[in-house]
Amino acid sequence: MDKIPKIDRQREHQANERTFLAWLRTSIALISFGFVIARFGIFLRQLNITITQQEPPVSPLSHSENLGVALVIFGISIIALAAWRYNQVFWQIERSDYRPNRSMVWIMTGVVIILGFLSIPLLLWRDKAPSRSPVPIQPQSRNLY
Repeated sequence: MDKIPKIDRQREHQANERTFLAWLRTSIALISFGFVIARFGIFLRQLNITITQQEPPVSPLSHSENLGVALVIFGISIIALAAWRYNQVFWQIERSDYRPNRSMVWIMTGVVIILGFLSIPLLLWRDKAPSRSPVPIQPQSRNLY
């Protein structure tokens, strides 16, 4: 009879570890996605400069780099919060005093919603780069003979 609570506690610890690893995977995905967004924004700006031969106007609030950095910072904070929560739940399981806490879920949901809303202007905003005048195509002489 003494083994049943020990097995249950072991399962609870394993579930806690799986939850921590899920948060860890999510944070790694957010960090990676933030890095890609930031670097892709730089690539698009360089491509625009190459095509138009002009520096586009810079607006500090509408850079994709800002969203990318925000996602990286958010991913790093998730790692820290996940480690803190894992340790908190670990000791609650050991004391047989586990109490679920939904506040972290609501905080993360709110931050993701805010970052999602902040990314909408980046998706809708288009550079109004002046179009280059078309290069006149010179007719080639054709020999009919």
